[in-house]
This record gives sequence, C-alpha cells and structure tokens, in this order.
Amino acid sequence: MTKIAEIRIRPLVLPLRQPYHWSYGVRDSFAVNLIEIIADDGTTGIGEATVAPDQAGSAAILKRLTAFFVGQSPFDADALTDRAAKAGYYANGANVMRAANQMMSGFDMALIDLQGKLTGLPAHKLLGGAKREKVGYFYFLQGDTPEDLAKDAAAGMAAGERVFYLKVGRAEQIDLDIVAAVRAEIGGSRLRLDANEAWDPYQAIRMAKKLERFDIDFIEQPTSSWSLEALAHVRQSIGIPVVADQAAFTLYDVYEICRRRAADMICIGPREIGGVRPMMKAAAVAEAAGMKICIHSSFTSGITTCAEHQIALAMPNLDDGNQIMWQLAKDNTVATPGLAPKQGWMRLPDAPGLGFELDHAVIDAAEARFDAGQ
Repeated sequence: MTKIAEIRIRPLVLPLRQPYHWSYGVRDSFAVNLIEIIADDGTTGIGEATVAPDQAGSAAILKRLTAFFVGQSPFDADALTDRAAKAGYYANGANVMRAANQMMSGFDMALIDLQGKLTGLPAHKLLGGAKREKVGYFYFLQGDTPEDLAKDAAAGMAAGERVFYLKVGRAEQIDLDIVAAVRAEIGGSRLRLDANEAWDPYQAIRMAKKLERFDIDFIEQPTSSWSLEALAHVRQSIGIPVVADQAAFTLYDVYEICRRRAADMICIGPREIGGVRPMMKAAAVAEAAGMKICIHSSFTSGITTCAEHQIALAMPNLDDGNQIMWQLAKDNTVATPGLAPKQGWMRLPDAPGLGFELDHAVIDAAEARFDAGQ
C-alpha cells in the first residue's frame, strides 16, 4: 500500500502587480507556504497554506506537523488531518480552530491532489462528481483612486465581465466616490462591495442607505466578524443583501450564521474551513439552510485557485460569482492550465488531482525571495 515518504514545506513570497488597497491598509505581496507530500513511489501532491500571522512561524509549525503524516496512507486524509490538528496543535495549548484550519488546509489540499494522481482521477470525482461544466467568477477591481478603479472597470467591461467586486470601508467619501465611478463605467452590470469589517452597525446601516442608489448586488462582511448579532442586525435593517466572510472560518461558524439568519449568503474558502473536503461539509450545512456558498480566496496563488475550482465543480449550492486572487500576483505559481476566466466563466480540463503543473521557475524565485527576507 502506498505510504507518505516525505513532506517538504517551502515558504514563498509573491510580489503583486500593483498595491492592493482594502480597509486594513495596503499590501504589496502575498505569502504562502507550499506543501509537497511525496509518496513512496515518487508521486507528489501539492497544496499551499496561508501564513497568518507570520510566515516563518507558520512554516515552522507546518514542519513539526509533518510527523503526523509521514509513513501513513494518503488515503486516510481525514483521520490524519484530524489527528494532526488535535495532537499537534490544540493539545499544545493553541486551541484556536481558525488558526489550525489554515495549517490543515494546505495538508488536505496536497493529500487530495496526491490521491487524485495515484488514482488517475480529478479531485471533483473524489468529492462526488461534477455538478456543472463551468464555474462563475467575479472581476476583482484594483486601484486606489476613483479614476484608477473606473479605468479597471472599463477594462473589465471591454472583456465582457458579468460581476464586479470592489473593496470599500476606507472612508465615507472615498467609498462613495469609487462606487459612483465604477457604476458609471459598468452600467447595469452587477456590483458587489466588500467592507472587510470596517463599520459598526450604525455606520453600516448609514452607508448602506447611501449606497442603495447604486444597485448593489451585496455587501460583504460590513461589521466585525466577532459579532453575528451585529451582522444580523445590519442584514435586517438595510435593503442590500449581506454576505458573511470573515465571520465564517469554521464549520461551527457556518452553522451559527445559518441558524441565526445572520447573512444572505456565506463566503468561505478552503483556507478558512480547513481544506477541500471541509468545504463540502460547509456547503452541506448551508444547503440545509437554503443558502449558497460563494467561494472565498484570500492572499493565495493559482494552486489554491485550482483547488477551489475542483470544489466549485462538485458543490451543489454554489454562487455564480466566486473569488480568485492569483491574477493579482506578478507571476502565477501554476504553469498549466491557464486560469483566466473568459467573460466571468472558467472551464478547466479534467486532469488527475487538482489538475495543474507548477511553474518551477516562479516557485524557485518566490522561495529565494523569502530566503532573502524580501
């Protein structure tokens, strides 16, 4: 029987094409830890984990957790990740599921990639099969000023994009100005806003009333992720649909959001929930409550995009405007297949596992950038 022979952890730093503006400030790079799980026959499964709050610290924890996987069957993925989380993370006093999930997500991603390569099956076949042939994604607007964002919106319109996504929560006037500038460019196309916890309920309700005239598709996480009561209060008080994002990091969060009807939709990704298979559990909970999942991507590369796409193919209650972020980096960690949606939709060829080949030159350069402290 196939066993896991070795696991490599490689910290990567990926510069962005342009500064990333949101309510928390400005970023100029993404950082991820690449996870390579190598079977005793040489077959390699690949995943990645985000690095909050510190990349070197996260890499050290991942390396320590590899002991729970080496020598084991990659087909025992659920049991292995569960044991690693409990014995290697929680039992050491770090009883924080949100943090542990970000570690486990990379292992789970690499394990299902390895399983697919060993069986010759794409990951979505291991998740129950495809519910659709293509997956819908939104156009992630980038820029600082209203002029910058309007220019990007015009480019999206020229490319035939269907759904546009804009970060707000910076300050009242700049928020109103950038929304107005984007709406002027995109006409009647759908426009989604993400405030990233920037407002208290009073501010959220006040801003929503000012924004209603722009025909907003939804506002994502307008209030603090720690208070579902605040999120529910805003949802009940405004005329724009509300989506939970940072409030949804665990399966228990998903359940509570559904139970309290705190949002109209849940935005969550493998990074938060703990991997590919946990995403299917989250989808089942939301489906039972009559809610859709919008797949969330956060500071991740094309590796995660491929994993998210496999999830999206298999998930029954999927939104039609999901998130990807690999395109914000200067270089893509994935050499093939191409990951650029066409007019807001993406089809990928069936291939074993997560279905991609790494761009090793990009990976090596990103690892060297971390080693150099950049």
